[in-house]
Amino acid sequence: MISEPVRDVFDAGGRGLQHQGLRRVNARAVLTVIAFNPGVSNADIARQSGLAPQTVSAILTDLDSAGLIMRGEVLRGRRGQPATPIFLHPEGAFAVGVEISWRHLDVLLLNLNGEVLQRQRRDHDYPDAATIVGVIATMVDAVLAPLGAAQRTRLTHIGIALPTNIADSLGLLLGSQAQRELWRRLDLAADLQRRTGLDVSLFNDGNAACWAELVAFPRPRPADFMYFLISHFIAAGIVGEGQLWEGPSGNSANLGSMLVSDAQGRLQSVQFIASVAALRSRLAGAGFDTGSDDPAGWNWSGFGPVLEQWLADSARALAKVVFNTATVIETRLVVIDSILPTAILAQLVERLQAELRLLPASNYVPPQVLPGHRGALAPAVGAAELTLHRRYFSRRLADLPG
Repeated sequence: MISEPVRDVFDAGGRGLQHQGLRRVNARAVLTVIAFNPGVSNADIARQSGLAPQTVSAILTDLDSAGLIMRGEVLRGRRGQPATPIFLHPEGAFAVGVEISWRHLDVLLLNLNGEVLQRQRRDHDYPDAATIVGVIATMVDAVLAPLGAAQRTRLTHIGIALPTNIADSLGLLLGSQAQRELWRRLDLAADLQRRTGLDVSLFNDGNAACWAELVAFPRPRPADFMYFLISHFIAAGIVGEGQLWEGPSGNSANLGSMLVSDAQGRLQSVQFIASVAALRSRLAGAGFDTGSDDPAGWNWSGFGPVLEQWLADSARALAKVVFNTATVIETRLVVIDSILPTAILAQLVERLQAELRLLPASNYVPPQVLPGHRGALAPAVGAAELTLHRRYFSRRLADLPG
């Protein structure tokens, strides 16, 4: 019996269209094939996109003229006509990605290949709406400083990843009505666009990080999975049928806010059990001073039973969220990423897989649990990648130029 080959979610899969009026859609299909199959030939592009070879050749000429692709050396010595490998041109486009986290700002410069070229990070006690635009603008200037004049013409967009309902959430965390009102009045995208001259798009941090994970996943990329980023709080996202589930407001898949029972049987949002903030609170209660906000600098070897209990409670709480979510989206894959060190994340992944096997559910096959690929950079990388995707690769009607 011959099994059907597994298809990568980014494969064009014959979705290219021949109608002349859809040339832009076809060009994006071709770019997508090239992006996720570096070194692909003209013939392979035609086969994977479902477009006629003549159509592909014409599109490649346009993409070459636009500086979006480059051609490698001709491959000779193979059966058939010599093939020319085709790649995205890394300097064909650039984007800036920003993460506004509860405890830090990350700003980075990404090229068309998704490589991080420059990065700036600043820690803060909280994101201050009175100063946030100026601080981000200064950091953007710093990451753009190495670009030459020609390269700057290929930079058009800033993507910002930030938590859902930051105004209300920050007001609750700080007990500050003033900050809540400042954030409600702030038009972050418009103000930053005026400061930088670049288009600005806002994304939920979990959705942005989830997209970064999808792009970073090795072939064949899964069409369905749920994603958690264990950070100061918990950011999350869902990919279903190859699409990022953003919802009407862009804030869907807010799995960190799901209610679960804690060790005392009280209902709490899972982020107050399984987040880095929850761990830090437990450590402080046990007399440990972590000092830095960045867990990479913590003395993990001394945390002993406190860490062990947090891992156990976190895995148990996340297992409930995973099970309930899987009954809705039927996914067989969970990805856990984190700002935690790799070794600690590996323990959490292992314990979550064990807790899923212990759930008292009949006819239940636990999903696979894997560690993520991007770590702390996921939200900023994803925000930049989403702007590039929508400008050059997406074939959704909403993302096509008018």
